[in-house]
Amino acid sequence: MTTTQPTPTEDAVRQALAKVEDPEIHKPITELGMVKDVTIGSEGDVKVGVYLTVQGCPMRETITQRVSSAVSEVSGVSSVDVELDVMSDEQRTELRKQLRGDSEEPRIPFAEPGSLTRVYCVASGKGGVGKSSVTVNLAVSMAERGLSVGVVDADIYGHSVPRMLGTEGKPTQVENMIMPPQAHGVKLISIGMFTPGNTPVVWRGPMLHRALQQFLSDVFWGDLDVLLLDLPPGTGDVALSTAQLIPNAEILVVTTPQQAAAEVAERAGAIAMQTRQRIAGVVENMSWMELPDGQRVEVFGSGGGQLVSDSLTRSVGSEVPLLGQVPLDPRLREAGDSGSPLVLEDPESPASTVLSDVARKLSTRARGLAGQLLSVSPA
Repeated sequence: MTTTQPTPTEDAVRQALAKVEDPEIHKPITELGMVKDVTIGSEGDVKVGVYLTVQGCPMRETITQRVSSAVSEVSGVSSVDVELDVMSDEQRTELRKQLRGDSEEPRIPFAEPGSLTRVYCVASGKGGVGKSSVTVNLAVSMAERGLSVGVVDADIYGHSVPRMLGTEGKPTQVENMIMPPQAHGVKLISIGMFTPGNTPVVWRGPMLHRALQQFLSDVFWGDLDVLLLDLPPGTGDVALSTAQLIPNAEILVVTTPQQAAAEVAERAGAIAMQTRQRIAGVVENMSWMELPDGQRVEVFGSGGGQLVSDSLTRSVGSEVPLLGQVPLDPRLREAGDSGSPLVLEDPESPASTVLSDVARKLSTRARGLAGQLLSVSPA
């Protein structure tokens, strides 16, 4: 005697679809209005119509695979056919309103009083100190800790974050919202994603300000725990624009042990006093090179990081800690070139250990309550 499985119900299929998240927005496709229809045949064959947000969506294969896998697990389903369609302009408008509200004017969520996102501007006085390497490894290390992390490659002229994170992904635009690509669990945006090949960006100050503003307001970041901005070297337009656009952002100063580099790094930190931003601390990169016999060689001298920490502590009037000293490791550069940060490639290496510890210190600081309405009643 043979028994046949009951035909799956539409309700059971939709419950399965409710567990499928859009890979860019990270919300169930049922909530986003992406399920067009569900048709169930007498033999348990299921057809699911799915709306993509835009034509040529780069995540179409991922969405198809996720829908197919989820529905296949429903009891009684014999086959799954996913048919893709594209949202109309009206549907995209509704989606944008659902995610960003009715306001047509772009806003920077990180600058609002209720924001709980910790924003760190990774700054250096001069180029070549490994600021981008530090940024990328901190971001990946934080993501590994389970935090939701975003990176803005604010070094418009010298953008390098996409390569260091190993992504060639392009942003998807839904109405005036930009969906950022992801790599190693980190959302990122860079001007390099909008320029062909290795074309240089030749802009003056106002254009830089506008680009940074769009990265912060037009990109749909979702609910981030931490946002890192990889600033260009020096104390120019972008540093000032950042202070203006996100006044609650904190400065993380990167330097090398070299005295000359430290003196320049002090200036990068000192700008925080003019903009009234908090300085989160100092990271000394390329602190020493360890030889096979265990001997340390201080290639770039010593003491620069502590010098910056002490000088800024005196200037600010509160402690600016030296958060870590990262040893010189060629693999840090190699891992950046290959797009797989060292904290992933070799998490036990001395450089990775220090960077992970700095990430822990910056991650475990309590999210601020500034501007929050607290339920407090008088005794």
